[in-house]
Amino acid sequence: MSGAAQASPAAAAPVLSQFARWVTANPLIPLLIAGSAAVALVAALWLWAGAPEYRVLYSNLNEEDGGRIISELESRAVPYELTQGGRTLLVPGDQVYKLRLQLAEQGLPQGANAGFEIMDNQAFGVSQFAEQVNFQRGLQGELASSIESLGPVSRARVHLSMAKPSVFIREREPAKASVVLTLAPGRSLGDGQVNAIVHLVSSSVPDLTMENVTVVDQNGRLLSRPGGSLGLDGSRLEYVRDIEQHYRQRIENILAPIFGSGNIRAQVAAEIDFDQREETSERYTPNQDGRPAAVRSEHRNTDFDGNPQAIGGIPGALTNTPPGAAASPIDSGSDDNGEDEQNEESAEDKGRLRKEQLINYELDRSITHIQRQRGQILRLSAAVVVNYREAPSEEGGTEWVPLSEDELQHVQNLVRQAMGYSAERGDSLQVVNSLFAPEEEAQPREILWYKDPFWQRLLLMLARYLLAGLAVLILFRWVLRALADLYARAKSSSAATHTAPAALPQNAGASEQVNSESEVQEEEEPPPPRRRRRSSAYEQNLRELQEMAKEDPAMVAMIVRSWINRDD
Repeated sequence: MSGAAQASPAAAAPVLSQFARWVTANPLIPLLIAGSAAVALVAALWLWAGAPEYRVLYSNLNEEDGGRIISELESRAVPYELTQGGRTLLVPGDQVYKLRLQLAEQGLPQGANAGFEIMDNQAFGVSQFAEQVNFQRGLQGELASSIESLGPVSRARVHLSMAKPSVFIREREPAKASVVLTLAPGRSLGDGQVNAIVHLVSSSVPDLTMENVTVVDQNGRLLSRPGGSLGLDGSRLEYVRDIEQHYRQRIENILAPIFGSGNIRAQVAAEIDFDQREETSERYTPNQDGRPAAVRSEHRNTDFDGNPQAIGGIPGALTNTPPGAAASPIDSGSDDNGEDEQNEESAEDKGRLRKEQLINYELDRSITHIQRQRGQILRLSAAVVVNYREAPSEEGGTEWVPLSEDELQHVQNLVRQAMGYSAERGDSLQVVNSLFAPEEEAQPREILWYKDPFWQRLLLMLARYLLAGLAVLILFRWVLRALADLYARAKSSSAATHTAPAALPQNAGASEQVNSESEVQEEEEPPPPRRRRRSSAYEQNLRELQEMAKEDPAMVAMIVRSWINRDD
């Protein structure tokens, strides 16, 4: 193998040398090669300068949509380019919007998320399980498409675990969801946007709470916060900023007509209670002022201990007749002993009667249930700085003088009313009168014209055509002209070589005659530049031959003899 490798360059050397001699022996060959190269270069520059500018038609395409769009472009004979691994499609810039509208009419791109359209062509005998699976797939696709409509989200996938119903409450499994987001390069989601995605998913799926929704990005970072605290930090800060800006705006609005908007600076700090409380209280009020109480329940019990026969009797009117009026104890005397004994005997016959009565009265009771919402203002702190007022000076001009105590008190009262000052809440207010530093005039930001996209595209197009024209000029001015001169010189040298025997002078007078004739011709009619260069080369060769004949006539004679023999 090594011998063959060493022999190949040695074998190629004679071929290359022979080709070089062939090229040098034929002056037209370099001219043809250079001309072909020049034409190819000009054509390449012209095509490059006239090539259309490609712009992005669609990016982040999946394989299915990319194939359909490419087939549609090929059917319309539209040139296109694929970049970023086939995920970005480029077309000529002047056809971008037209193609988007035409492809949208064809329903392209469809997207990788299959929505409820998968249920349009269901078979007649599909089972309930298959129908439920298709419904879940459609819901996942619709949610993913809705999430992808957000600006920072490039792609989204949603996984749902539907709730399983059961007649037993303990065995019921709640619905759960997981969302995987692919964010655009350099973009991120705020807490409010993550909270919005969680609300969107939880509101679209039955029996799905926010605590059971998990959001993850393409890097594996958990964007949602468990425990129902989704986005509370961001919403809290935003709520506090809104409250502070609201009160600051109220203070500035009430003082600006008096001192001017540039002479007031106000800042408000708000302490907000974000705790959520629920209170339930029950109070009992005693019955006062002798008001009758409402009876809730009443229980009576009567016990009789005695001779049951004494109680009995013949049913009828006599038995139900009430007893007579009892004798007054004041009127009873010692003369009525017989009657007293009779009464005692009657009491013994009747026995003992006991009665029990239990009455429950309704108490005056009040039940209060208070649910305190989060976001209540606990305390406000305001600081207001007022500039000196402008007053005429004794010298006839104007000067800045501080406010008086009455004016400061007036300002403080206005601010208290504007902010809703509450001493019970612990609000604080500080009003300061100070001279403001002169404001520096903001320099207008100069917009550089060469950073404008319009001018950048225009300059790029002009640079293309200018470069193409410059290349053509250089090619025809130096390359082709040098090749033409080389060809003329080679032709003149060959002509001088063939005419050298006839041109050998017999004496000096002949050469002088030739020179004089050439000078006369030059004086009579000046030849064109190319013929002039050719004649000057001929004269130079002729002089060299004359000098050679003078110095070494034997060699010249030998050369002429060889020419004669070759012609024979």
